[in-house]
Amino acid sequence: MRRTTTGDPARRGLSALVALAAVALSAAPAAPVAPPASATPEGEAAEPGQVIVLPGASSAEGIAAGRGSTFYAGDYFRGDIYRGDAEAGTAARLIDVPRGRHALGMAAHPRHDLLFVGGGRTGQAYVYDIGTGRTVASYRFGPAGTTFVNDVTLTRSGAWFTDSRRARLYFVPVDRDGKPGRSTALRVSGPAAGIKGPWNLNGIQATPDGRTLIVAHSAKGALYTVDPVSGRSAAIAGVSVPRVDGIVLHGRTLWAVQGFRGQVRRIALNSSLTSGKAKKTIKSELFRTPSTAARFGNTLAVVNAKLHTGTPPTAKGYEVVMVDG
Repeated sequence: MRRTTTGDPARRGLSALVALAAVALSAAPAAPVAPPASATPEGEAAEPGQVIVLPGASSAEGIAAGRGSTFYAGDYFRGDIYRGDAEAGTAARLIDVPRGRHALGMAAHPRHDLLFVGGGRTGQAYVYDIGTGRTVASYRFGPAGTTFVNDVTLTRSGAWFTDSRRARLYFVPVDRDGKPGRSTALRVSGPAAGIKGPWNLNGIQATPDGRTLIVAHSAKGALYTVDPVSGRSAAIAGVSVPRVDGIVLHGRTLWAVQGFRGQVRRIALNSSLTSGKAKKTIKSELFRTPSTAARFGNTLAVVNAKLHTGTPPTAKGYEVVMVDG
């Protein structure tokens, strides 16, 4: 049964074709996609320097870690969803979505087999069943064009989405049975609320207890905490991340993907999340305008969005690059 909060059509499909390249962006002979691996909770990953091709993708942007070594990635401008295995180094299209959808930031809820996906300039967000590929729910947060639903993170109570055009976050509650509820909007105040051009609030993560959200602000090249109750924001001092896109949080370590800088910055946060210090700049000759990342143990799976070629991008292929975190 599909739930719709302002309506949106759905179709689904499945195709399988995978390719792996090591230290090159050309594909090796195809291999069948493996079923989701039952790895350790931390997951395993392909060797750093390897590339996992998203076969048939016309663009790419978001990625989310699932169970074990499973990951999900999206075709930005077609909206299709891919499932991959970071350990096997394989990927295949999982969901062929309705025409008109986009797929940007995403977050997987393995317990309920749900995938939450930001719909970018459509002003929408989608919830997919990653077991069946069906659309569980769709949401319209605002008008297309003036609303840009960019990234998403999960807490115990639901999903938080960023809006790159407006100083707002959107929350979709999820009950104990995994049923998404009615969405609400939270107005962000304080320094994170500044709007400068089209790219503002972008990547988002939540602390394990869900009491604090961390957002990346692309225009300001900065990180902020946001109170999910009041919307009040505060700067994380000592951190400069120009052109920041997606972020990953594990404990007090944060990774910030800087797409047009072609790098990922690893940052150590203090216990109060009021300041941070850059510890490492991760670069790779395989990066092509990286956008988002997912963590598998000590390895990051980084999406090559290739937006340096244009919007929409015009590259011939899209992939996930494995690098040491």
